[in-house]
Amino acid sequence: MKLIFAGTPEFAAVALAALQAAGHEVVLVLSQPDRPAGRGMKLQASPVKQLALTHGMSVVQPRSLRLDGKYPEEAAAARLAIEAAQADAMVVAAYGLILPQWVLDSPRLGCFNIHASLLPRWRGAAPIHRAIEAGDAQTGITIMQMDAGLDTGDMLLCQSLPILPHDTTGQLHDRLAELGGDMMVQVLAQAEKNQLQPVSQPLVGISYASKIDKAEAAIDWSQSAQVISQKIRAFNPFPGCSTQLGGETLKLWAAELGTQHPEVAAVFGQIVAVTPTGIAVAALNSIVNITELQRPGGKRLAVAEFLRGSPVQPGQVLT
Repeated sequence: MKLIFAGTPEFAAVALAALQAAGHEVVLVLSQPDRPAGRGMKLQASPVKQLALTHGMSVVQPRSLRLDGKYPEEAAAARLAIEAAQADAMVVAAYGLILPQWVLDSPRLGCFNIHASLLPRWRGAAPIHRAIEAGDAQTGITIMQMDAGLDTGDMLLCQSLPILPHDTTGQLHDRLAELGGDMMVQVLAQAEKNQLQPVSQPLVGISYASKIDKAEAAIDWSQSAQVISQKIRAFNPFPGCSTQLGGETLKLWAAELGTQHPEVAAVFGQIVAVTPTGIAVAALNSIVNITELQRPGGKRLAVAEFLRGSPVQPGQVLT
């Protein structure tokens, strides 16, 4: 099929590669504008743009697609490119811009979205993070026909994926990205044969995955060990959970439920034991065993290696 693709991060780049490998003709790619990144904060193209340019695809990067918005000239230029493409469909994956109605109506078959959750659970910007943070046992991919709402369109194909006990957002992201690309290829094959069977989303079980804010990264030790360990996994690799020890900010990258110690004090965040396999910290009626952490300017280290350079003592309190 003749496709327009709209996406920005690595999750979307995996889908774009799958579409190309399946033999579809991607005539136009939309991606977010280049952003400053890295230590030097130099402008860097998105993973989708990098892949598209490698394969000679045409790329446009409007800051908005709203013709009556803040950047009407960029939106108008994008409209000309989209209309000139005369695409059968647009595939959207983690693009980052709201598609106005004129975009949804442009391709012959409309716009298909790859969403990393089992809709209607976790509509919105951060479905992978929020599923792990909430302790969900499973998630998955939903391919939907886009409409003007926030992830409210009819479902075309769904497939579940278990969330494993030690999954981080990074690990789950990679499995979902591969699944999303494969499923999108399946849906396009159905569309070519006019075999799509849209299903309305259920009206129950709706939840929203709000965008991750760095202000959420600080650990609250008055929560349970289960909740804290889920959050640490959910915020790995971005933005990383943090805590304070002696005025220094530590990043926490991995933790597990610890064994209750009879001498645990009532002070939340107090270190109750230090071993080469973990730093045991008091939480709400439970223990968090920190197994991987990082000092400012340092590397992520397993706890045994961390302790060789940064002695930690029982009785100290993380805040």
